Amino acid sequence: MRLSFAGEVWFWRGPSPFHFVTVPEEESAELRAVSSLVTYGWGVIPVTARIGNTTWTTSLFPKNDAYLVPLRASVREAEDIELGDQVDVVLEVGDSR
Repeated sequence: MRLSFAGEVWFWRGPSPFHFVTVPEEESAELRAVSSLVTYGWGVIPVTARIGNTTWTTSLFPKNDAYLVPLRASVREAEDIELGDQVDVVLEVGDSR
């Protein structure tokens, strides 16, 4: 399954601070529909993600009927991404472990 969408970069200030992009409602619904087939526990979904020319493997985290795409510092640096930027994300759903 391949999904493409745009989203705003935001920062989670919790116990494990990190930058994320929220998967929009429609695409999150598509992910929920296949989650039982691809999750490796806790509703987490392995993906290969791409922003610009940077591709990496990660896992989507479920939160409030949506999914979160974590953005590593190396990805933000490579693509010159700042807090609040709108980014175009491409996700390939599958086992990235």
